[in-house]
Amino acid sequence: MAWFKKDNKPIEATPNEERRVKTEGLWIKCDGCRSIIWKKDLEANWEVCPKCGNHFRLGAKRRLELLLDDGKWIEHDAELASTDPLKFVDTKPYSQRLRDAQNKLGVNDAILSVEGHLNGRPVICCSMEFAFAGGSMGAVVGEKVTRAAERSAEGKMPLIIVSCSGGARMQEGMVSLMQLAKVSAALGRLDEARVPYISVLTDPTTGGVTASFAMLGDLNIAEPGALIGFAGPRVIEQTIRQKLPDGFQRAEFLIQHGFLDAIVARKELKPYISQALDFFVG
Repeated sequence: MAWFKKDNKPIEATPNEERRVKTEGLWIKCDGCRSIIWKKDLEANWEVCPKCGNHFRLGAKRRLELLLDDGKWIEHDAELASTDPLKFVDTKPYSQRLRDAQNKLGVNDAILSVEGHLNGRPVICCSMEFAFAGGSMGAVVGEKVTRAAERSAEGKMPLIIVSCSGGARMQEGMVSLMQLAKVSAALGRLDEARVPYISVLTDPTTGGVTASFAMLGDLNIAEPGALIGFAGPRVIEQTIRQKLPDGFQRAEFLIQHGFLDAIVARKELKPYISQALDFFVG
């Protein structure tokens, strides 16, 4: 009597999709030290590499949770959404890009404008979302920043803006470029009202955002390693046909040349801003 019975059925190959490691997507490689990090550890550390301190990009809502007490706020102007004034089309219509970003992220544009408390002090805070069209500034971003500055002046509440942007939104053309003057004028009126404005520059802060509200703070703070500038390094090198210094346009380079007031690690940002507001407001 045979102990085993041979099965003559051929062995079927397992589809590649089913053979994927179950932990796929649970690890991430740090761009700074190239270490492999457990994604939940990174999230628990506010998207800062626990080994080298490299600051990953942080979404707009997570940024507000970091800065505001109990992660609570009242959102303003959430209904504002961009139109397509130029009927712009590249590989796809601009109107379709907007719908895709809105559906994916659950926000109408690249900035959140909210009212909350920072260590018990009422503040107006704007936080940019890079995942929405590269955090670019169009009519809606300009309008929200302007309204935030006006709301801040009226209520005598300090204004905090966290920038994370590729610059002005080319799909809106001159309408986008007009926002540079518009937001700068609003911040000028805020200064006349003697209400403090703190600008936080994160990676990246470039183009028209740098050329307007990002560099107009009473206090300009950057996160470590943030890319900050107008044109990008490659564009500059191609224009002047010279090699740029190492670390050019990074936060550490800018503070050495007097363009920033401070570089503050992410987990120290809230107490640093709170202490600064104590100095400004008393």
